[in-house]
Amino acid sequence: MNTTHSSAGARLAGHALVEALLAQGVDTVFGVPGESYLAVLDGFHEHRDKIRFIACRQEGGAAFMAEAQGKLSGRPGICFVTRGPGATNASIGLHTAFQDSTPMILFIGQVAADQRDREAFQEVDYRQMFGPGTLGMAKWVGEVHDADRLPEYVARAFHTAMQGRPGPVVLVLPEDMLTRMTSAAALPRVRPAEAAPTPAALAELRERLLDASKPLLIVGGGGWSADSTAALQRFAEAWSLPVGCAFRFQDLFDNSHPNYAGDVGIGINPKLAARVREADLIIAIGPRLGEMTTSGYTLLQAPRPLQQLVHIHAGAEELGRVYAADLMINASMGCAAQALESLAPPSSVPWAEWTRTANADYVANCVPTPVSPLDMAEVVKQLSTLLPEGTIFTNGAGNYAGWLHRFHGYSALHQFGRTQLAPTSGAMGYGVPAAVAAALLQQDRWVVNIAGDGDFLMTGQELATATGYGAKKLISVVVDNGTYGTIRMHQEREYPGRVSGSDLFNPDFAALAEAYGWRSARVESTGEFEPALRAAIAEPGKPTLLHLRLSSDVSTSRSSLSAIRAAAEQRLA
Repeated sequence: MNTTHSSAGARLAGHALVEALLAQGVDTVFGVPGESYLAVLDGFHEHRDKIRFIACRQEGGAAFMAEAQGKLSGRPGICFVTRGPGATNASIGLHTAFQDSTPMILFIGQVAADQRDREAFQEVDYRQMFGPGTLGMAKWVGEVHDADRLPEYVARAFHTAMQGRPGPVVLVLPEDMLTRMTSAAALPRVRPAEAAPTPAALAELRERLLDASKPLLIVGGGGWSADSTAALQRFAEAWSLPVGCAFRFQDLFDNSHPNYAGDVGIGINPKLAARVREADLIIAIGPRLGEMTTSGYTLLQAPRPLQQLVHIHAGAEELGRVYAADLMINASMGCAAQALESLAPPSSVPWAEWTRTANADYVANCVPTPVSPLDMAEVVKQLSTLLPEGTIFTNGAGNYAGWLHRFHGYSALHQFGRTQLAPTSGAMGYGVPAAVAAALLQQDRWVVNIAGDGDFLMTGQELATATGYGAKKLISVVVDNGTYGTIRMHQEREYPGRVSGSDLFNPDFAALAEAYGWRSARVESTGEFEPALRAAIAEPGKPTLLHLRLSSDVSTSRSSLSAIRAAAEQRLA
């Protein structure tokens, strides 16, 4: 097949697609190659000096990498997969992007048009599979049938992924369309439209603040930038407001700031939970206020909270969907933060002590109770101390993440960029691919993944991707206690002593890492961790895996399995 460009600008649609991505500023995409989009792969070869295709080991890992790319860049992360099994494997990353409000575009190869609706090899109707909606997996699912309209579809995908509440988009690419010739030119780089608060809404918000005695700011969601988080911090400082970060959005506000109150999520500081309930005004900027942030819709009762609620969100469809707020403001995070910063504060506020004690409670919660022989709190503190500011931390799902959330202090986005990559969807297996993506995309920064043993083996094969593409300043800490810890915790709480299906039978993770070309070390006591970490940092030219062996009784940052079981037995007696 002749893939050269004609003098009139005609070229394969697959090449035109790559050029459309280049026009949007994309220089890296993630995926697993498939025969359904060979023309696109040829386009990546054609433009290999401008854009790289990172070939991953499984589509779920590729989609997680693209989701992490979206979090890091603020623009859509890009993933390519083939039809059928490729798309179903990638769906976990798509769901994560949806629940995390992360801009992302998943390109899926499709059967040729003349084979459609026959249940051809690996044929799936992706509009049905990923159908958009408030509980779907994508904001929009499009299928391109006309090669000349391909740039139009790509531009629309970028607009849709970034505007309003950010999220994922699916573009389906029939194989025969990609091999047609087209002269259609790429469209200009997309700049998302933004909504701003009205003057009346801002005036009402200010009056509600002036009437409050115990206000609390909760920040979260997608669409934040360095400028908007800096403006948010200035607003909080001017009004002396305590600030809590929604579940797994801890890097939107400087955790060392005297106004910081802690993270409002799983394993919340009990004193912060009480403070949320006690507040007379909650200003929620960006979060959906989902189940994890609200502790099962109890910190803020649904549908009508006991506290006054001002809800600011970029997606109009989110406002009023769960909570009947006292004031709803549809605004992008950039416009909202800038507008809040412009509100003139009073000369003094009555809640200064409220803010001071909120921060004091957070600081006290960061003091651990020593545990032997391997103290996870001390492990996290060593990571925080020995690695430079701006280090990116990633994790998937599991109780092990509670130590990271509780004992690591995140820098704010406007200081170093995103430093927390974690799935609010609770997707296991996210942390390793996210760390690999971060290490490949931002090679000057250190990246640390903390994974449970169950979590790690869901996507651990992406260690090969890190090795193959030259990831360097990358450390993976595998917390191995031989169990699906979160499930075991729930079992002991609800059915004490009746364990089923939560035991794990693990490999030698250190040896496995070495087989992938990583350095490794085994750690079985707190004293062994610091030397192993220092050795990893001293040789940044190669990634390192640290295999931590714990007792299965180690459960959460606040309790052990035996204590949880004993409490349940006493309750049920």
